[in-house]
Amino acid sequence: MYKSFTDFIEGKTRLCIIQAENPDGDSLGSALALDYLLVGKQIALYCPVDIPKYLRYFDDWSRVTSEFPTDADGYIIVDTCAEVLLSKLLENPAIRDALYHAPVFILDHHETEDDLSFAHQGLIQTLPACCDLIYKIAKEQGLLSKDFDKLKDEADQVRESKACEYLYYGIVSDTLGLVSPAVTADTFEVVADLVRHGLYVSALDEKRREFSKKSPRILDFKADLIKRVEYYLDGKLATVHIPWDDIQNYSDEYNPNVLILEELRMVEGVEIAAAIKTYPDGKVTGKLRSNRSYCDKIAEYFGGGGHPYAAGFRTYDLSYEDTVHELINAITKVKAEEENNA
Repeated sequence: MYKSFTDFIEGKTRLCIIQAENPDGDSLGSALALDYLLVGKQIALYCPVDIPKYLRYFDDWSRVTSEFPTDADGYIIVDTCAEVLLSKLLENPAIRDALYHAPVFILDHHETEDDLSFAHQGLIQTLPACCDLIYKIAKEQGLLSKDFDKLKDEADQVRESKACEYLYYGIVSDTLGLVSPAVTADTFEVVADLVRHGLYVSALDEKRREFSKKSPRILDFKADLIKRVEYYLDGKLATVHIPWDDIQNYSDEYNPNVLILEELRMVEGVEIAAAIKTYPDGKVTGKLRSNRSYCDKIAEYFGGGGHPYAAGFRTYDLSYEDTVHELINAITKVKAEEENNA
C-alpha cells in the first residue's frame, strides 16, 4: 500500500523535508522522525518560520532550518497538501522553481482537497496524525523494525527509539493527548508498538510539560485574551482577536492560539471556537476548534481546511469584524446543509 513512498526515495541521496508555515507538534514530529528513519540519506529539514518555543521539547528541533536547499534530489512535504499553507515558499522564485522542477512527495492525513499547483506524488490518508501515517509506512516498508528487541546494533536501537519518540509526540500533539474524536483502537495499538520500541512515556510527557509551562507574562496575556472573547449565534460561536502587536510580542514564547482555543471550546454552549489573527499586510488567519464535526467544512468557505474538529484558514484584506461576519455566514450555511441532509 505504501510502496510509492519507498519507490520515491529510492536512488535519491539528498532529500529535503518541508513543513508548512504553521509548524505544530505533528509536522515537527513527522519531519524529525523521517530524519531518523531514512537511513543513508542526506536530510535537510526546512520550515519557512522559526520553530516556536513551546515545541522545543523535541530534542532535535534546532535541526530545522530556514535555509532551503535548491539542489535536493527530491522534496517531501509533511502534514499538508494545501497550497495556501505553502505560500511563503512559493513567493520565493528559487524555491518555487525547485518545487516545480524536482520530484515532490506529499505525506498528509487531512481531508482537505489537494490543490497544489506543482507536480507531485503523495500518500494522503485520513488518520489522527501525519505521524500515524509515517508509522504505517515505516512498518510496512521496513524502515522500522518488526521486532525492536531483536535489533543487535546499539546505534540502530537509538535511531529507532528517537524516530518513535518523535512519532509519539506528533500523534499525542494532534490528538490532544489521545482524546480527540479521531482516536481509534488502532491509534492506541500504534502507540503501544512505539512503546515497545523503547519509549518511556512518563519521561517524555514530563519533558513536554516542562516546556509547556507559562511565564507570569504569558499568564497575564492569557487573562487579557480571555477578557476579549466575543460570542455570537446565541453563544454557539466564541471568537478572540489576536492583532499584529500581540503576534510580535508573544508568539515566539507561546502561540496565542494554543493558549486560548481549548479554553474557548470548553465554555458552556460553545460549538465552535475561533482565534483570529490579523497582520499589517492584510492577511487574516483563523484557527478553529469545535465540539461538533464541521470545522473543516467551515474552513473550506475561506479556502482552508483540516479536520472535522480542528481546522484553519487564511484570507486577505478583511478586517477582524468582516472575518467574523463571514464566519457567521459560513457556520449558518454549514448548519443548514447538515439539517437538509439529515
